Amino acid sequence: MTTRRHFLMTLAGGFAVGRAVFAQAQKQEKGADDDLASARAAKVPNVSKAKKPLEVLLLGGTGFIGPHIVAHSIARGHAMTLFNRGKTHPELFPDLEKLRGDRDGKLDALKGRKWDAVVDTSGFVPRIVKMSADLLADEVKQYLFISSISVYPDDVKPGANESTAVQELKEPGSEEVRKHYGALKALCEKTVEQSMPGRATTIRPGLIVGPGDPTDRYTYWPARIDRGGEALAPGNGEDPVQYVDARDLAAFVVKAIEDGSMGVFNATGPEKTLSMKQMLESSRKAAAKPATLTWVPTKFLEEHKVAAWDDMPVWTGAEPGFSQIDCKKAIGKGLKFRSADETARDTLAWWKTLPEERRAKPRAGLSPEREKEILAAWKAKKA
Repeated sequence: MTTRRHFLMTLAGGFAVGRAVFAQAQKQEKGADDDLASARAAKVPNVSKAKKPLEVLLLGGTGFIGPHIVAHSIARGHAMTLFNRGKTHPELFPDLEKLRGDRDGKLDALKGRKWDAVVDTSGFVPRIVKMSADLLADEVKQYLFISSISVYPDDVKPGANESTAVQELKEPGSEEVRKHYGALKALCEKTVEQSMPGRATTIRPGLIVGPGDPTDRYTYWPARIDRGGEALAPGNGEDPVQYVDARDLAAFVVKAIEDGSMGVFNATGPEKTLSMKQMLESSRKAAAKPATLTWVPTKFLEEHKVAAWDDMPVWTGAEPGFSQIDCKKAIGKGLKFRSADETARDTLAWWKTLPEERRAKPRAGLSPEREKEILAAWKAKKA
């Protein structure tokens, strides 16, 4: 079955991909850019102002998680400066200061400037991360690096926490992000800490979901169930799942800066164990005429080459470790989660704003034809 590692390396629009993969995904989004940009730049309701406004630099900021961080920061009253190449949604946040350059050696726009903190959402290669971390070491008080739980080994056990050993790069010097994603992220974490000892914050999210996500990984489920009919559901419904709404992750990033929280934090959720059945029930609540669910055993799906994380997004299948990561440390520092019902409802509402041609070709999950084929085979076996 497709491993979770492969799944994370094929994510696009967030920060679990290398630049080439990200660029390809952005190209595929053509035709839906306005809708995505609108969702990403949405204002954050019911957020109070911070006691002390901060000057924050964001490296990146126009993909998936970046705009949520910007929006929450603005809502809290912080001043944001964006540093990027200006190629992805340059129309976003027209009132903000935007510095142009490139992470790989073109950092002149950052020289001679000071900020309270920098948030790095776009670091994948240690050599490149070191450039910005070294340059900013004397100019910022805190460097917050967005990493990933993919730094943990493929066979990570349930309950892994921030002290669990991370991957090592098996090909020293390699910068092949798709091949060594987790190991390179782990080295990026180390690089930041070396450049700014005691002033580095590393946040390791898992699957990031919610409005604006261009990957369709989680979105497959509310969209599929909203389509009605009979939907294939994997396993027996009791398998645990973990994900974090991009808006909740953004709020935690901003809080970590405001509080000056240093160290490493796993940031996936929710706070209490969520089963696959409970997650899909949230999608059913969001749909006007929801599909009925037919649960198909894991073994049967494996025999018919229906892969966890790829054909059946969010579901871990035979890899329970990555759906039971310990996040108590981050929760203790203020990581909060909205309800599964709210995430499903808002994601479906956003999905329906996209052009019909975009919605006709989901980027994750089983095709309708393949789903019918597997369901028919399962019924034949039971007959």
